[in-house]
Amino acid sequence: MSQGSGEVDRPDRGQGSGAVAAFLEQAAQVPATVPAGAPRLLFAVDATASRQPTWDRAAHLQATMFESAAGLAVKLLFYRGFQELKATPWVADPKRLQGLMGRVTCRAGATQLARVLDHAAELAKGGDLKALVFVGDCLEEPPDAVMAAAGRLTLAGVPAFLFQEGHDPVAGPLFAEIARLTGGVHHPFDGASPAHLKALLAGAAVYAAGGWSALKDWEARTRPPLRLTSRLGGR
Repeated sequence: MSQGSGEVDRPDRGQGSGAVAAFLEQAAQVPATVPAGAPRLLFAVDATASRQPTWDRAAHLQATMFESAAGLAVKLLFYRGFQELKATPWVADPKRLQGLMGRVTCRAGATQLARVLDHAAELAKGGDLKALVFVGDCLEEPPDAVMAAAGRLTLAGVPAFLFQEGHDPVAGPLFAEIARLTGGVHHPFDGASPAHLKALLAGAAVYAAGGWSALKDWEARTRPPLRLTSRLGGR
């Protein structure tokens, strides 16, 4: 799987619409603007039918990641429908990422978190992937398969930040275990409070760009409503 910022990563074409596929192909033709060696963050979002409100909210708030961490490159990865998993090129422009997200609509389907974790582990082979951020609410996959994929991400040395909307009793413990294994964070948020998701996305971006000390300094300056340092435990 290529990490080149001018190529579209498509783990699987699935049953996606031709319009989305065509748009991603068009996006891939835009000249690369991501600096060599820039820290990279994989931003994965559950785009199944129930996630439309969160998708729209994340699309609006994703600029927070760029505003909080200069020089960060972000790749959007989403799943939806029947085994559809797609990724955009690496981008370093919040407006471009918002445009990519704005072309995607949510569709009914099962979760594919194991594939997200495996894709992150594959991207990590390039050496510049600093964090995986996942936004979702539930888990409908065999736990053993998900945890095996989490183990592969752990070996790749990439922390997973899992931001869970709501408190699904099945997903919560598994998300927490993935975060523990990878050295990341599991943090629930209230879907009615965009400020919480904004703070979580910003904090994860700061960590990806500068690590623990940068996150600690950023939280001391901005005093966000949700703090990741309390969950990371000084890593």
